Amino acid sequence: MQLIRTILIIILVYYGFKILSRLFAPYLMKYASKKMGEKFEQQYKAQQQQNQRNTSKYKEGETVIDKKPQSSNSNSSNKVGEYIEFEEIE
Repeated sequence: MQLIRTILIIILVYYGFKILSRLFAPYLMKYASKKMGEKFEQQYKAQQQQNQRNTSKYKEGETVIDKKPQSSNSNSSNKVGEYIEFEEIE
């Protein structure tokens, strides 16, 4: 008798959770999407402010060239290996 009662309780909890998740899932999804939208909006505003600060250094129409810093690894990448000449044998 206890086994049947336990099985019925487990089944009732399972179906109860299933029904409640169907009822509350749309609200949870709406809440999560709203939070993500706010987060993206904050990041976008921060990026726009940063870009505005960077562009305010230069006058309008001024040409700006950003150069990459030379790294010490550039010499080592040129020396990939030794070149060996070979001849085809017929």
